[in-house]
Amino acid sequence: MAKLKILYLINHAGKAGTEKYVYNLVKTYNGTDAECHFAYSEPGLLLEQMQELGIPCFQFTMKHPFDLKAAKTLAQYCREHQIDVIHTQYPRENYIAILSKRYYAEPRVVYTCHLTLKNSLPWRMTNRLFTKHNHRIISVCNKGKELLIGNGVPADKITVVFNGIVPSQSVEKNVEKRKEFGIAPDTFVITTLARYHIAKGLDYFTDSVAKLKTITDRKFVVLYVGDGELFDDVKTQIKTLGLENEIMQLGFRKDSQEILAMSDLYVNSAKCFEALSFAIVEALDHALPVVATDVGGNSDIVNNETGCGILVEYGDTNAMAEAIKTMIEDEEAYRNFSENARKAALSRFNLEELLKETYQYYF
Repeated sequence: MAKLKILYLINHAGKAGTEKYVYNLVKTYNGTDAECHFAYSEPGLLLEQMQELGIPCFQFTMKHPFDLKAAKTLAQYCREHQIDVIHTQYPRENYIAILSKRYYAEPRVVYTCHLTLKNSLPWRMTNRLFTKHNHRIISVCNKGKELLIGNGVPADKITVVFNGIVPSQSVEKNVEKRKEFGIAPDTFVITTLARYHIAKGLDYFTDSVAKLKTITDRKFVVLYVGDGELFDDVKTQIKTLGLENEIMQLGFRKDSQEILAMSDLYVNSAKCFEALSFAIVEALDHALPVVATDVGGNSDIVNNETGCGILVEYGDTNAMAEAIKTMIEDEEAYRNFSENARKAALSRFNLEELLKETYQYYF
């Protein structure tokens, strides 16, 4: 029996959570369950990863969601390579893939929604027209499904499949990594992996750290891992608040897993647009408790069922600071959160099981 031919389609082949999602799918399916192809418009880290895996890569321009030229080009590629499934990641690519069926109707179009965004009326109208032609729509969180339905997407097309990770073999602290950054063994290490973008709420997190400094005597350090357009703005804020000794801006790093392994707590300070954070799930795998804002899919991860952390309302600096203080000072609570974090990573967000579930929606 011939292998299923799947084309993964994304406009920007960058380095965020969506790209990690695509990489996990391709790495797992290619050569065993499927023959994978990759198409993109703007190059980045994901393209490099696809090339390292030996995946056929195709670049073409996707100017906007209704780009008929792009749709024809995509259809031609699919016809030439006898593609069975086009798996899209964002509305632009999804619309173009659906339009491509006008020129080559064979591929089934599967769309994974990584957004938690309420659409305007024109978008809700076009969603009703376009998404009824999707073979299946996957939302990575329950909030995303609710918003998709509100945005005009047929409810019977949507399935929720969480993001997942391959559980690590060990949760031992990386003592040597702490030495690299000059962090003392008795310092409580708080980490966040986030782009410097308004949606990630790093300004709010910084204000919360300033508050935390006034309510605990425990020595702590906060690591901001990531880059983005607001890097210098946050740097100025840190200096203004006198937090140069408490917050380290590490920029984008490829050793984020090692940094998590040397940490004690993970914080997600998202303001909006958050779906289901890979970074939080990766933190759980390292047995890190989580303090997160009650935004998007965060409540699918941090809740009474998982018992792995504390949710706070975005913008409430007192609540954020108090939640982190609990993690720092209440040893019993911290131990329970830590144990539950690892359990959630092994069961609820185990990549192997989630990939099996995703694969069935290609048929």
